Amino acid sequence: EEGPGRGRGKVTVRYDRRELRKRLHLEEWILAQLTALYDCREEEIPELEIDVDELLDMESDGARSARVQEILVDCYKPTE
Repeated sequence: EEGPGRGRGKVTVRYDRRELRKRLHLEEWILAQLTALYDCREEEIPELEIDVDELLDMESDGARSARVQEILVDCYKPTE
């Protein structure tokens, strides 16, 4: 008799370490910038939905900046 979970294979996915590192640095930078922008702790940052993959796929920093400024439209501080 097979118990729960038996007979299932383990799936391993390889990621490009450079891409993972790039994504992690971007996420950390965004968090630090939001913390400074909203002048609060991480837990107190308003609910925002910033798609890191979308930002990484954009071709220029100008496009990324414009997209993030759209997301931060309700922020009371300058978002530049």
